[in-house]
Amino acid sequence: MTKVVLSAQNLVKRFGGITATSNVTLNLAHGARHALIGPNGAGKTTLINLLTGMLEPSEGRIVLQGEDITRLAPHQRVCRGMVRTFQINQLFNSMTPLETLALVVSQQRGLGARWWQRLGAQGGVAERCDQLLEQFHLTDVMRQRTEHLPYGKRRLLEIAIALACEPRVLLLDEPVAGVPPGEREELLQTVAALPADVSVLLIEHDMDLVFDFAKRITVLVNGALLTEGTPDEIARDPQVKAVYLGHGEEAHG
Repeated sequence: MTKVVLSAQNLVKRFGGITATSNVTLNLAHGARHALIGPNGAGKTTLINLLTGMLEPSEGRIVLQGEDITRLAPHQRVCRGMVRTFQINQLFNSMTPLETLALVVSQQRGLGARWWQRLGAQGGVAERCDQLLEQFHLTDVMRQRTEHLPYGKRRLLEIAIALACEPRVLLLDEPVAGVPPGEREELLQTVAALPADVSVLLIEHDMDLVFDFAKRITVLVNGALLTEGTPDEIARDPQVKAVYLGHGEEAHG
């Protein structure tokens, strides 16, 4: 039986009289390639904010690797292995990819604010940075200020930062949003090659990416779970076609 690493159980989120998330249960298996889709206003972002601690649920619980994390702050969830990327880049514009990754890796290893002076002395940090720069196709731009990078490279850096945090669970929030067509392939290949032991939940409106990447898909509609299944099952599901795939509309929110 496949081990569940992240479990959202009967999650409810109310904003006044509005129920944004209604009794949603979602289980993420070890090594999962799981996608979360749904039309505009389906409640995907609200659900991810609940999972990561940006919002507190009105009802229900969240369990990460056997631990109830329902009331933990976002940074405490990161320390326990849950890391998220965002639809909009959250990067240090004045730093280079090398400096950014050195900072994250050093903090991950408990070196704190002394990251830069220790980079040369800490062979493990430099080696890990080199690995990440190569894995995410950033070696050629590693000394350029982030603000000058092409948008696709910025998205790659964001995922590299997330992986530098040594996640057990990685939540990818629309990784190809805004990326020009010419830069997408490199990003898609990198997402496909993420480590097998990292469980990935992908939130995405690009159906080509969803069906290429996911082994399991959860569909949300109006804040509630519509259905869940394999890509083949979802593609054939008449309910999904009616409310989402058949419309050809972009979905986020």
